[in-house]
Amino acid sequence: MIEVKNLYKRFEEKEVLKDINTVFEDGKINLIIGQSGSGKTVLMKNLVGLFEPTSGQILYDGRDFVHMTKNEKVMMRREMGMIFQSAALFDSLTVLENVMFPLDMFSSMTYRERKQRAMYCLERVNLVGAEKKYPGEISGGMQKRVAIARAIALNPKYLFCDEPNSGLDPKTSLVIDDLLHSITQEFNMTTIINTHDMNSVMGIGENIIYIYEGHKEWQGNSSQIMNSTNQRLTDFIFASDLLKEMREAITKK
Repeated sequence: MIEVKNLYKRFEEKEVLKDINTVFEDGKINLIIGQSGSGKTVLMKNLVGLFEPTSGQILYDGRDFVHMTKNEKVMMRREMGMIFQSAALFDSLTVLENVMFPLDMFSSMTYRERKQRAMYCLERVNLVGAEKKYPGEISGGMQKRVAIARAIALNPKYLFCDEPNSGLDPKTSLVIDDLLHSITQEFNMTTIINTHDMNSVMGIGENIIYIYEGHKEWQGNSSQIMNSTNQRLTDFIFASDLLKEMREAITKK
């Protein structure tokens, strides 16, 4: 569990995050949603230590990440997995070598153990047979699955995903959503996803935080969104006329 208490982040005169208080739960998909410029990316960067909060606390199972020493933060990051928007694979490494990379850097396993672990992770994301290929030889959806395999190679307690469905077609996006959901439950991870994908919100949104102009405007799950009376949230989620009609049809049942 990750608990955020009274979190503020200021860049010079601009206050980007304003008194954020929330909990990201174990074994669940925790989504951060909001308009571009709302502060959701800044929030995630604070969570993983890329930004230093102006004030407030970020507690990882009770451990205060903000006030850890540099060495303590390095050790803490070994408990985190990260999936970048672009997948961020190494073009010069094979799929297997990409997944083995964090194991090579941070584990004390033998080569055989590292390879076995990497192959297990590739099997878990249904990529057995692709291990000898290079990123440029596989599809965008497969690249995202390689990124997921790499992110879970060190068996993290906390998984962070920045727009994991960016650039993918709707069908492939659903595959990625299902995969992240099943892995989160299987390993009881605290998974946090920044997303604009409304299919993700409705399909796997077990704990959703809506950020508006730097503060937490709403928190709930995908079922509660349908009946929310928060006008800013409904305007954001149901922006198109088609989605508005769908919401009206569902709420009338």
